[in-house]
Amino acid sequence: MVTMKRPTVYRRIVGCLILPFVLLAHPRVTQQRQSNSSPTKGWMNRTPASVGLDEQVLDAFHKELAAGKYGLVDSFSVFRCAKQVYAKKYAHDYGQIYARQAKEKGPLNARLTGRYNYFDPAWHPYYNGTDLHSMQSVSKTVTSVIIGIAISRGDFKADMDTPVLKYFDAAKVRNLDDRKRRMTLKDVLTMTTGLEWNEDVPYDDPRSDSSRMEATDDWVQYVIDKPMAAEPGKVFNYSSGASELLAYIFQSQTGQDLEKYGEKYLFAPLGMEHYWKRTYLGVVDTEGGLYLRDGDLAKIGYLYLNNGMWDGKQIVSQKWVKESLTPHTETGEGYQYGYQWWLYERPDTKSFVWTCRGFGGQQLMVFPEEKLLVVVTGWQIIDDEMSGKTLVDHVLAAVKSRTCDALRNEKSPTGPAGTRVVLASAEHPVDSRSGSSLRTRHTQSFLSLVPW
Repeated sequence: MVTMKRPTVYRRIVGCLILPFVLLAHPRVTQQRQSNSSPTKGWMNRTPASVGLDEQVLDAFHKELAAGKYGLVDSFSVFRCAKQVYAKKYAHDYGQIYARQAKEKGPLNARLTGRYNYFDPAWHPYYNGTDLHSMQSVSKTVTSVIIGIAISRGDFKADMDTPVLKYFDAAKVRNLDDRKRRMTLKDVLTMTTGLEWNEDVPYDDPRSDSSRMEATDDWVQYVIDKPMAAEPGKVFNYSSGASELLAYIFQSQTGQDLEKYGEKYLFAPLGMEHYWKRTYLGVVDTEGGLYLRDGDLAKIGYLYLNNGMWDGKQIVSQKWVKESLTPHTETGEGYQYGYQWWLYERPDTKSFVWTCRGFGGQQLMVFPEEKLLVVVTGWQIIDDEMSGKTLVDHVLAAVKSRTCDALRNEKSPTGPAGTRVVLASAEHPVDSRSGSSLRTRHTQSFLSLVPW
């Protein structure tokens, strides 16, 4: 009979006693890793300092927003290192603020009642008393994401050089010429259709083509009937009408409704709630009809920060993400444009902040180098809303660490005699760079407390 040494016996007994508790606390390696990497069920909260941000700088900006320095802002949220680290909301009585305009017919209120009265507090900025906020033209970016998903899955088989008129009966299209025949899907996505379109004036200006389109029943026909003003693919001309064509094209190409497709392959997998308005003919309002919460909008940015990956699954291909965030055309004012994404050139690094922008002050900003996401919502629809530059400057001023090192290096809890306990929890995630398994590292961490 072989007698085991006492330390060995002791080690095995303690290990057997502790290991079940470790495994009960963390029953599934995959589930734990996913909860750390993708906020499907919501964002974990941390302090700004824990992710290398200066809370005093953020607080100073918050005070300016609360004081109305930048107009009617409804919320300001910051996310970094897969955590929500700052969130403020600002209450406004929009029923009182826009009471007069709500009763007056005009470009932003063509039918006085209903979902396209932009002064009606039942519809704007929040949907029907909920906390779902109007995204306006951020809807365009989300539409691009859904199209990318369909292409990635093989459900949208047309390439970007496909002529737009493939989806129309040319006999029913006005102002048809060779230039319109050369207009492609890529031209639509990059706002270079060549169509005559005026969206440089305020939306409450009767000359705004966007507002005039929304006053009609058939938005798609209004857009495709416009005469050509330039060769397709050559001149950037921002057009909500172009984005509305995408809903019709998606339905024609795939035989599926864009919103329902997005619910199945984007919103549900990412844990996003939404409401999406439709035109008077029932077409998804891809130019401005989406409603989301701040945290769910941030998930779009996080998806692209991770090259289209979510919970270990490729939701949208890396190729589409790269193409979408590649500058395809100059827009002026420091921006370039991708596939329905605004790309703001940073003055410090000459790299781009990936941006979604919407009427009234909606903004999602993604700072890829800092792994930083910022969401702002508002309803400044009469005067100019806060500029992108203002937001970029204030946020970058708060960055103390260019990486997430502050989170990874945050002090872990300690055990007896100062021994370090490394717990893989939402607050102390396992270092993803390590090749060791979660279970092994937990076992080793707990057993390290045993006084051999």
